[in-house]
Amino acid sequence: MKRRAFRGAVRGALLITVAACAGAQQNPLLPGREALELYQRAVQWMESTAVAIPELARAGAPVTENARAAVLNLQRASGQPAALTHSLLVNLRAYLALADSVPKPYPFPEEARRQLAELRDAAVRIEAHFHALLEQKDTLLRGADRDNLRRYAEANARAGAPVPGKPRVVFLGDSITDGWRLNEYFPERDFINRGISGQITGEMLGRMRADVIALKPAAMVVLAGTNDIARGVPVSTIRNNLAMIADLAVASQIKPIFASVLPVSDYHKDRNPQYERTPGRPPATILALNAWLADFCRQRGFAYLDYFSKSVDSAGLLQAGLADDGLHPNSAGYRLMAPLVLEAIEKTIVPPPPAPKRRRLPC
Repeated sequence: MKRRAFRGAVRGALLITVAACAGAQQNPLLPGREALELYQRAVQWMESTAVAIPELARAGAPVTENARAAVLNLQRASGQPAALTHSLLVNLRAYLALADSVPKPYPFPEEARRQLAELRDAAVRIEAHFHALLEQKDTLLRGADRDNLRRYAEANARAGAPVPGKPRVVFLGDSITDGWRLNEYFPERDFINRGISGQITGEMLGRMRADVIALKPAAMVVLAGTNDIARGVPVSTIRNNLAMIADLAVASQIKPIFASVLPVSDYHKDRNPQYERTPGRPPATILALNAWLADFCRQRGFAYLDYFSKSVDSAGLLQAGLADDGLHPNSAGYRLMAPLVLEAIEKTIVPPPPAPKRRRLPC
């Protein structure tokens, strides 16, 4: 009976283990914060085990430093870049291979043994997460809704036609537009928000028909490009996408207003390492894109909405009080932007002059 009970207990434990593994396999993708915590722990284990193994401390120093740099860049990056995750994983695997090959002191500290085991488990988990990231990106690229058209599909269907005498304006953009409560800043106006957090100009171009043209606005405000810069999209590609957005607007009798990319800052990085924005969004690149955009608008006769010069400080960075994370405007930031965009809209949508009065001929 005891043997049977023991076998039953073992079988139950195995079933629980298999179920747990199956659950992990079903959802290997870690949320951003959990992934960063795991990365940081892995680097800590690399550093602590090296202390216990002198040969490993010497041989493993370069890969530990590479892993530390990869984690720092992942903290600063927006989203979860697969390339940086792969860099961390490669260096982690190299460290473990070195740990297997170098001589170890005797007796080997039990704590170091435990930490090496935890580091191996972390490597397995990070590898599963990395492959899930690749699969997710592949799904997005091959998916039926790469540009997230479903986000506003129902709202677009409910929008109806513009009311005569009340010009409609669509705001197309990324998270800076997405987070702007237009109805609070512009009550009684037919201003429609079509911002989607995280989007780049290519995705906005793909939404032009459904989220802009079909709504029949008189004008549109485009605020885009900061995410392209952060993802390494060439400036030439950003320019091409913005030019095509303009061409589609003009062809649909919609007057485009192009906003400058806002500056960024590192003033809040002490609160969160991810708030160090300038490495991913270099100020020089923002200046170059804005210079092209201003010139493009002059050549094409479009309104150029200059948020940049009103929000930048003497150091060339976003004023500290306008954003809590160095990137996204807070209420003070939106209060600064509101009159600027309203002025640009009112200059762009000029009401037609009144019809001349017909002179009555003398009898």
